[in-house]
Amino acid sequence: MATSSPPVKNSRIQAFTDQIAASLQDNWRAEHLFSLKQALDAFDFCVTQLGQCDAEVDAQLQRLHAHDGDPAKGKTRDRARNTPKCDLRRQLFQMCGVDLTRIDGIDVTTALVVVSETGIHMSLFLSDKHFASWLGLCLGTKITGGKVMSGKTKQCANRAAQALRLAAAALRSSQFALGAYYRRLCARMDMGKGKGKGKGKGKAVTAAAHKLARLIYAMMSKGEEYIDAGQDYFEERYRERVLRNLTERAK
Repeated sequence: MATSSPPVKNSRIQAFTDQIAASLQDNWRAEHLFSLKQALDAFDFCVTQLGQCDAEVDAQLQRLHAHDGDPAKGKTRDRARNTPKCDLRRQLFQMCGVDLTRIDGIDVTTALVVVSETGIHMSLFLSDKHFASWLGLCLGTKITGGKVMSGKTKQCANRAAQALRLAAAALRSSQFALGAYYRRLCARMDMGKGKGKGKGKGKAVTAAAHKLARLIYAMMSKGEEYIDAGQDYFEERYRERVLRNLTERAK
């Protein structure tokens, strides 16, 4: 009669075999089960509420349908955990007439926040400068006697501006033109601050968010698609600009 071999534990486990066997046995107390049931009920309630919010967002986007067609195939991006279950990219395209997610750093959640705060009619703003100023992403104008005392942006609780700042911060690992632009800003701000690496990141984020806002304004006001020229194109243009400035200074 064959006998079963004793269980083998991993060499990294310090506990004894009988301790491992005891840990596999349940020893729940009544208060533990009650707390677990309360936590599960709260989780189920939140899931239900999120489902109702997704359905309401979907219904509102369906009412704002103004353009036919589907957005062109763009860059594949991971789906965020808090993204509504509906095809948000397609519905935003049918509402705005342009695909804002083609801008590097702008995902469907960021585009939804910006559109919900600003609307789809850019005619309310005279120019992209007015649009960026309304978002609170422009430099300050604290001037005394013709001398600029401070260029710090004003504090504001604009949700669209906060979303654009988060999108701008995500450009640090981008391999496209906007990513190169953001990293160049970080390097320049660090040199300007003179206090070590990483000290000018806040200014670089605001400047990159300002650029994202102007791109969104241009797309929604003119109905043109955004075309990324690539990181190499940006670096080449920057090199040409530096050489041109040095030539002028040498003259």
